[in-house]
Amino acid sequence: MNTRFSNLQNRDTRPQRAPEPAPVVHNAVIIPTTRKPAPPKPEAAPAKSANKVLDARVRIHRMLLEEINLVALERLPKDEMRRQVHEFVSEKTREERMAINIAELDALVDDIVDEMVGLGPLEPLLKDPEINDILINGHQNCFVEKRGKLQQVHIPFKDEAHLLRIINKIVAAVGRRVDESQPMVDARMLDGSRFNAAIRPVGVDGPLVSIRKFSKNKLGLHKLVEFGAITQNMAEVLAAAVHARKTTIISGGTGTGKTTMLNALSAFIPEDERLITIEDAAELQLQQPHVARMETRPANIEGHGELKQRDLVKNALRMRPDRVILGECRGEEAFDMLQAMNTGHEGSMATIHANTPRDAISRLEQMLGMTGMPMTVQSIRSQIASALDIIVQLTRLSDGKRKVTSVAEVTGMEGDVIQMQEIFRFVRTGMETDGKILGHFEATGIRPRFLEDLRNMGIEFPGKYFEPGRPQD
Repeated sequence: MNTRFSNLQNRDTRPQRAPEPAPVVHNAVIIPTTRKPAPPKPEAAPAKSANKVLDARVRIHRMLLEEINLVALERLPKDEMRRQVHEFVSEKTREERMAINIAELDALVDDIVDEMVGLGPLEPLLKDPEINDILINGHQNCFVEKRGKLQQVHIPFKDEAHLLRIINKIVAAVGRRVDESQPMVDARMLDGSRFNAAIRPVGVDGPLVSIRKFSKNKLGLHKLVEFGAITQNMAEVLAAAVHARKTTIISGGTGTGKTTMLNALSAFIPEDERLITIEDAAELQLQQPHVARMETRPANIEGHGELKQRDLVKNALRMRPDRVILGECRGEEAFDMLQAMNTGHEGSMATIHANTPRDAISRLEQMLGMTGMPMTVQSIRSQIASALDIIVQLTRLSDGKRKVTSVAEVTGMEGDVIQMQEIFRFVRTGMETDGKILGHFEATGIRPRFLEDLRNMGIEFPGKYFEPGRPQD
């Protein structure tokens, strides 16, 4: 057996930064979304404390606006600003005889500083490394995704105007705007997080905000093996296929980890290749030395200057890429992407929203039909079948875990039907009382056709990797 891919961890030799400790979240109080027995009374204190700090913050912040030169204060380094705000807050709490303890005082200072130089009540959530998504439905309702599960949290927006100020602060920092004439906005925040907002009249009950946080810690394929998202054997086969320029589509629903898997697999592209990435919001973190990143652009206020993914794919093909990596294939750009895959850019990769490998094929057919070009169903399917090699299906299970539930190989056409064969799959066997999904990965017994190409490159896998019904290592 060729061991080039047997130790996936060796592929990424960069030093790994130790994970940062989770910050203390002063004002986020978890509210269970399912009914549970009422907690003991002492545990209700954080919510009361948060309300008290909120009331104090509003009063002292108003005093700060009236008595302090904010322009001069905001020019100071953050540490010095915090020191001066701490002095001001300490003095005012004494003058106003506010009954708050040291921890509440520190939380109050943090809140005011965050409001001035950060994003106010969102700051603790943005700093929490366990939170992936932040979802706000009006200023009184906020949910976060933590460890794969949605949880309701309390964040102290004073009112709808307060939330709107934070939204405008985010979009102004990246040169965008949102108002009644343009009530929806999609942007990439300064830290790389994806931001979407819809205000009235689109948001019937108030502003709607969705933030998909940008992870600075890139997960390698070996980490996905450790997390149980994929097995070592499956990971080795996929890594070798990517290295051997097998065109790969990552399929899955929202929040299933498609971009994470695309990042992980792209690490096995040889370093002597020129890669061009195309995304709506730049999230990919390719480590190869020759990477050209491109990002779409919305139209300006006058409706001009929009750059769609299809424009960028067409332009990328004039830039001598070895592979094109498309963050998400969802429209007319599918035609140009498949053309690229069929004309010397083998090994290109993309993600697509679909629930099964067969659904992914159907979605591609629909996208090609959107181009308006006179193509028969037979020619559309023939182009898809000749372009694609592998479809990796991702699923987020009901317990919040993300799994590779299918790895399928596209083998060609039979009549007017695209043929596929499943190589690996995840088999569910039950559910524990706590909701955890039980199951195992197994091979289907089918040996992929691309093994011959791998063998010609000196990469071989033992037959046990593909034994039918055998739980995967």
